[in-house]
Order: sequence, then C-alpha cells, then structure tokens
Amino acid sequence: MKWNTRVTELLNIKYPIVQGGLAYLAYADLAAAVSNAGGLGQITAMSLGSPDELRKEIQRVKQLTDKAFGVNFAIGQHGRPFVDMVQVAIDEKVPVISVTGGNPKGVLDMVKDHPIKKLVLVAARRQAEKAEELGADAVMVVGQEGGGHLGRGDVGTLVLTPQVVDHISIPVIASGGIGDGRGLMAALSLGAEGIEMGTRFIATKECVDAHSSYKQALLDADENATTVIKRSLGTPARALKNEWTERILELESTQPTYEAMKDMISGQANKRYIADGYASEGFGWAGQVAARIKTIPTVEELFTTMITEAEEIRNKWLN
Repeated sequence: MKWNTRVTELLNIKYPIVQGGLAYLAYADLAAAVSNAGGLGQITAMSLGSPDELRKEIQRVKQLTDKAFGVNFAIGQHGRPFVDMVQVAIDEKVPVISVTGGNPKGVLDMVKDHPIKKLVLVAARRQAEKAEELGADAVMVVGQEGGGHLGRGDVGTLVLTPQVVDHISIPVIASGGIGDGRGLMAALSLGAEGIEMGTRFIATKECVDAHSSYKQALLDADENATTVIKRSLGTPARALKNEWTERILELESTQPTYEAMKDMISGQANKRYIADGYASEGFGWAGQVAARIKTIPTVEELFTTMITEAEEIRNKWLN
C-alpha cells in the first residue's frame, strides 16, 4: 500500500504519522526513533532550559538520523519568551516546526522567509482557518479525546476532523484518540492526510525520559482513567486521574484562579510524576487512547504493527 499524501510529501516522510511535542519527554532519542521508523519525530523546545540546550538537542538528533524531524514550540498564556528558541531552529535549519498552545503568529512570522515547514495545532474550525491565513502549511486538529491541552469545546476528533477538512485548503493531520492502525485508517477516511500521536509514543522504549511507573499507568488505564483539568482557567487539558488531579479539581471549584493553582499545575508537578515517578506528588498528561495501550514496543515495532493493521483493514474492504 502506498502511503503518499500531501502530508508525507510536505514533510518528506514515508508514513503520515507525526509524533506530538510531549513536554519534558520528546527529546532526541524519541524524535530520531520516530523519524527513522518513517514518521516525523519532534523535539519539545520549550521544555529545555536555554537556546544552547535546544541547539545541542537538535544537533544530537542530526547525529541519530538523516531523516526529517521537527521542533515543537509550546507557547501559552504563562509560557516563557520563545524568540531566542525559534532563532535556534532557524539557525540550525530544522526541516519542520510546529506550534501548539497559543497564538502561532509570532512564531510563523519569524520563520516565514525560511524553507521550514510550519504545522499548527488547532482545536476548532476557526482556529484552523486562521492558521491557514497566517501561513501554516498544515494543521493538526485535536479532538476532545486527546491528552494534554485541548480546545475549550467538547467536540471529538470524529466530528472535528471532517469539519476542518471541509473549510480549509491545506492538509489536515488528525489528533486525539489515535494510537493504532485502525485510528490511522479512520483519520484518513475522515479526510485527514495524516495523524499525530502523543500518548501512544510515551509507551515506547525510546521514550527514555518517561518513568516506568508512568508507562505502567498507561498500560493499566481504561476508558475512564483520564480527566480534564484547568477548565476554569480557560486552558483545559486531559491527564490521568489520581489524587493530585482530584485536588486540582477541588481547587477549581473553590479557588479558580491561576495564582491559587499555579503550583499544582506547574511544569515541576508534571515532571515529578512523569520523569521522577512520584505518582502522588504530581500529574501526567494522557489521552483517552490510553485505554487502548497494552504494550511498550520499540517505535519501529509500533510502526510495523500499525501499518500492518492498516493494510489489513484496507485489504479487507477491497476484497
């Protein structure tokens, strides 16, 4: 089966599969493994401490793969300045950048005169239309099933994806609730030309910065294992349920302000859970697709399984 779509052509990849930014987790080992397997691996820029650290991580990816890769810029309401970090991506001539979590205009303006492909994560049709106007080469559309930060609405991937496809001309990459070959084929049938996966890539051997207890929690998850926090702040995000997220939700009902909640929802609280393994002292992002994760393969094994499954589905309906 040929996997050529506008996304594979745009990003110069074999399969239309993009790895999500994954704060504090998406570094060179994982990014290179995804790119070597035929997808687009990404580094998470804003989890790194300085432009020099980002430069070193980019150079390390280049040592590990000769394939295309991306750098993700998670910008947001309380994020730190990104200009110096984006400049590093420009200087290092990275093939692809993606923008998530905020207004992409500043980043897109910086790279518009450079041969860098530009992806923008959106969670609504209007956001997708605006991203196209601002110069995005493709949009990644995340439905309510996704892990991490989501849109303010409750629209799922199954409805949101074709809605966006029908209203913009640039390629659409579906995200949220996708973790296997069935999800890939479903996304393509909705009009998307690729998929983005975040949670599924955490439970791989090359996601070396994810603590084993975090990966085990994904294996143990069922369809009710996640919850959405930060709705009261206007920045809803999906995480695994635990005592910490229950405390966050309690705060949201009594003191729904950033100042009251900032320590509970901080990057440090996130890292304590996902990297250090202190499950009762922090939280871990995860999408509802965690219920479908039962193994921790290498990235190459994951791709092989997904593509085999997708091709079996295609052959079933052709025959």
